[in-house]
Amino acid sequence: MKLSKQFPLNALRVFEAVGRLGSFTRAGEELGMTQTAVSYQIKLLEDNIGETLFLRKPRQIELTDTGARLLPKVSEAFGLMVDAVASARHASGETLEIHSIPTFATQWLAKHLGSFQLDHSNIAVRLLRVNKMTDFARDGADIAIRWGDGPWPGLVSHQLIRATFTPMLSPKLADSIGGVHQPSDLMKLPIISPDDHWWKEWFSAAGVQNLALKGNSMNTFEAQDLEASAAIAGQGVAIISPFFFREELASGRLLQPFPLACAAHAPIWMVYPHARRNSPKIRAFQTWIDRTLGNDEMAATLPPPLAPPLPIPQA
Repeated sequence: MKLSKQFPLNALRVFEAVGRLGSFTRAGEELGMTQTAVSYQIKLLEDNIGETLFLRKPRQIELTDTGARLLPKVSEAFGLMVDAVASARHASGETLEIHSIPTFATQWLAKHLGSFQLDHSNIAVRLLRVNKMTDFARDGADIAIRWGDGPWPGLVSHQLIRATFTPMLSPKLADSIGGVHQPSDLMKLPIISPDDHWWKEWFSAAGVQNLALKGNSMNTFEAQDLEASAAIAGQGVAIISPFFFREELASGRLLQPFPLACAAHAPIWMVYPHARRNSPKIRAFQTWIDRTLGNDEMAATLPPPLAPPLPIPQA
């Protein structure tokens, strides 16, 4: 018997959307269907299975135990079908969309992506800097680069690197106080993003207590590359990751006055939906980024994390 005769495939597609979005109305908007049509498809599927899939409550719906068991399998199946069709097409214009934390995107990924595209000329890359957690069901991303305490449910979470952090400033700003010779000298200078918990952790490791950074406060920025730009401009001292700013250090635009660098407790990850784990373009990118980071001397010499772990700032 044909698959379409055994159960309604379109109803499964509607079920997946309703279960993922938690709403008949929102599922209808996504699928271009009326709420009545959505309800009808769900009823068809429930009649076919012989079980109720959703509990209808005032102003909300909730998956039954049967629905909760069915949803992840249906979601994975549709993901596999999408990947199968994409693989069959072998489209020369295939696009890999990557959502990345800002500093990793600007200071590392954008500088190395050329080699990936040379190796995979059939894959176009769309790279977006993002500060929010990527929702793969809605945001159109194939891969996300994020910094945090993984792994995450439903996602393949592949660890990339664990970055360190240390104070950096412009040589001219250091010269303005006759040089920075000991950690406490930094407190004589304006501090960029003084509320960043990395400051407290680094000064504690350096043996400096009773911090008074508030009085020295400058601007607060949402990403390390913005803090580094402010530091290069002489606006203050930034606490940032040497891994991302080796060129600036080598050129003398930034100065790292002390070798002490603390390790962030959480690593940087590459994540993507489990259902897309066999996607050729994702597998190609993972192989490439592992190899490229592995060849990066700085990535290979990062120290282990410090205890106790602390929450990390947005990169």
